[in-house]
Amino acid sequence: MARVLLVEPFHGGSHGAWADGLAAHSRHEVVTVSHPAIAWRWRMRGGALTLAEATRRAVDEHGPADVVLVSGMVDLAGWLGLTRRFLGDPPVVLYLHENQLLYPTSPNQKGPRPGGASDEFPLVNWMGMVAADQVWCNSAFQRDGLLATLPDLLGRAPDQSHLGFLGEVAHRCHVVPVGVDLADVPVPEEGVSERRAPTGPAGPLVLWNQRWDHDKNPKAVLDALCRLADEGVAFRVALVGENERVDPREFVEAREHLGDRVVAWGFQDRAAYVDLLGRSDVVVSAAHHEFFGIAVVEAMAAGCVPVLPTRQSYPELVGSWADGALYPDAPFSSVSSETGLRTRLCDVLVDLDGWRARVVGLDEAIRRFDWRTVIVDYDDRLEALAGGSH
Repeated sequence: MARVLLVEPFHGGSHGAWADGLAAHSRHEVVTVSHPAIAWRWRMRGGALTLAEATRRAVDEHGPADVVLVSGMVDLAGWLGLTRRFLGDPPVVLYLHENQLLYPTSPNQKGPRPGGASDEFPLVNWMGMVAADQVWCNSAFQRDGLLATLPDLLGRAPDQSHLGFLGEVAHRCHVVPVGVDLADVPVPEEGVSERRAPTGPAGPLVLWNQRWDHDKNPKAVLDALCRLADEGVAFRVALVGENERVDPREFVEAREHLGDRVVAWGFQDRAAYVDLLGRSDVVVSAAHHEFFGIAVVEAMAAGCVPVLPTRQSYPELVGSWADGALYPDAPFSSVSSETGLRTRLCDVLVDLDGWRARVVGLDEAIRRFDWRTVIVDYDDRLEALAGGSH
């Protein structure tokens, strides 16, 4: 058994669930050092120092680490410099839940390049990748997109380009999916038999269960739902997820428009959320950014028919069920994103049984991401690194 130092700069949401799930399921001793999930820009700019000090206390209390696993929202190179006198030289893994090269900019973001982008945080990601012994990406979609985008970033250097380091760093990149806590998510054949009965005059229950942020593109989903409601399509909807926005205007307007079709709203505690998963028929997304997709995995594991775009990480998640799970939304598709989403969602709502038949077996296949399954891969990788094979 190895002692794993787990450093999570942004302990909340999917990051916190990942850190807690790993600590709970690993056969190794996991010592967690973390900061709260606020002020992500400050975490990347200044978190290295305070996390280093917290690491010093953890090493004093628990002893030296055999391997270090650091989540990506921090200046890893700076953190390693600040811990060098007491950390020793254990192998270091950088885990990328996301990266700032591919993350869509906020509509309100300002920066020196078009779209408000800046090279500051992408370079933090890059330097962390260089400093790590291994880089784990949560999906092949993220890894491949990151490696394809890095040459453009590195090519903007005025001199002493880092392009020559890219091949070596790419060789250290691996796909290690996020574990998802599915132990309490109902298995369709056993846990939600009532949902398999006819949905009644109110129609199927549609679930939107993502963060209420711009990168999840909620407006496209809400607009589609409102249009279908105006057309008289029968459905109910649950609009749930974390919201830190002061003015989620499109949600408020959609709630007023949809009226009593809305059966759940806002953040749900775990028990209420799991119950909602068991009652939902369809899960929908139009996200501009999805490097993995924990919420969608949870819903598909509970038996929801997915209505997802043909991009981001979704094709990787659904695999051979793509025809039944994904609507046309590729960059060069003749079908617009709005039309593709609304058309597919309408088709699913009016012929739910037919679309369920198209995705039979997906609920079982998606459980390959259950922590109880993926932890074996995590633990074996960590043990190999601790044993000196990095």
